[in-house]
Amino acid sequence: METYSTKQALAGVDGLDDILSGGLTRGRVFLLEGSPGTGKTTIATQFLIEGARRGERCLYITLSETEEEMRESAASHGWTLEGVDLFELVPPESLLDEQQQQSLLYSSDLELGETTRRIFDAFERVRPDRVVLDSLSEIRLLAQSSLRYRRQILALKHFFSKQNATVLMLDDLTAEVADKTVHSVAHGVIRLEELSLDYGPERRRMRVIKYRGRHFRGGFHDFVIERGGVRVFPRLVSAEHKTDFQRDVLKSESTELDALLGGGIERGSSVLVLGPAGTGKSLLALTFVTAAVARGEKAAMFVFDEEMGLLFSRALGLGIDMRAMADSGDLIVEQVDAAELSPGEFSQRVRNCVERYGVRTVVIDSLNGYQSAMPEENALVLHMHELLQYLNRQGATTFLTVAQHGLVGDMKTPVDVTYLADTVILLRYFEALGRVRRAMSIIKKRTGSHEDTIREFRIGSYGIRLGEPLIGFQGVLRGVPHFVGGAPALLEDEEA
Repeated sequence: METYSTKQALAGVDGLDDILSGGLTRGRVFLLEGSPGTGKTTIATQFLIEGARRGERCLYITLSETEEEMRESAASHGWTLEGVDLFELVPPESLLDEQQQQSLLYSSDLELGETTRRIFDAFERVRPDRVVLDSLSEIRLLAQSSLRYRRQILALKHFFSKQNATVLMLDDLTAEVADKTVHSVAHGVIRLEELSLDYGPERRRMRVIKYRGRHFRGGFHDFVIERGGVRVFPRLVSAEHKTDFQRDVLKSESTELDALLGGGIERGSSVLVLGPAGTGKSLLALTFVTAAVARGEKAAMFVFDEEMGLLFSRALGLGIDMRAMADSGDLIVEQVDAAELSPGEFSQRVRNCVERYGVRTVVIDSLNGYQSAMPEENALVLHMHELLQYLNRQGATTFLTVAQHGLVGDMKTPVDVTYLADTVILLRYFEALGRVRRAMSIIKKRTGSHEDTIREFRIGSYGIRLGEPLIGFQGVLRGVPHFVGGAPALLEDEEA
């Protein structure tokens, strides 16, 4: 790592160096732009702290914040700024004199020249390897014209490049007209954005607009600001994570369910469980989690819709001790608040479970909750495609649950992801002999053959129990079947 970083100045921001394919090229000028509050100063401070940690000389030139404000901001993250020189650039008292501002000699000429000279003097005094200039908006105001501003930026760039310093210039985008001057001058440009949703906290994302001579990870990447700094969640590209594994068939703890699935579920595939509320989608996924733990594998469950304690109690009543599996470390259960979590952070959580803890069975319960974190349906499908492809290539088997609108008859799915899943299990309510019953069928399986029958199933303290194929009924999937002959073959009450 140390050898690699001799050519790259690592940003010191979790996830950002991955997006930049290693960091910032040394001896170049970079632009970090974004509206006030997007995290520019935090990232810039982390950049300098990383340099100081590596024994480099670091200089922070601030035109917009006082040194006291900078140190207070750093302290809020638990930083001391030891090894970082702070230079607070404030106009000299003479330039604030009212009479001089009204003289024929424009004060902006003096201010711009004086500001530049003091920046150069601070640099000559420290001779830093890393420099942050915060911010360009003050220089733009002093320049007063686009031509003078461009000349000033070019002068700064040439001065810094001769000194072989890595420079991060900040711009808060407060100009009335979008000025792309620094975009053409800078070696690389990173933009930060803040999005305000109808409900929940603000969402932040970043994008690398330009990086000369370097392949970088394009597109938007979610990030958060928390105590300790900025964390970036690089956009997941499944093609970068292909691994070799044996695609064996995984069985559940039910012989009838395995028969319905044509033997079981293939490792490294995705399973979508569809059905109205209360049909047993979560419990069905849990049967495969229990089977995975029994094989000696680790599993993870991400719960969007249900409080974790209630889920544990409900599962225990059905013969599944989730708490014991969680306490032993075989099962990782995470409660997910869709209003507080960005899609990028969720993907990172799933990746951590797979790469750090070796999880091989992943349950996302449910996709409805995940969708609420992403109001745009197209973005949801793209995110799910990459996440499922990533998990498949890691040899992890994924179970997704989707609650359909309605209880019987024609039902609608809030988002159609059936084409993404390798296997689709359909759960239904139906009425027969004066009772509401449940039915299960497999409507798709890419990885092999499966039964085309419909089986009744019941949920009890024994878990899930499947009956024989419902050959005597027609219209079960519509909710109101017709008896067409033969033995009813319906399940009777049974207590474990």
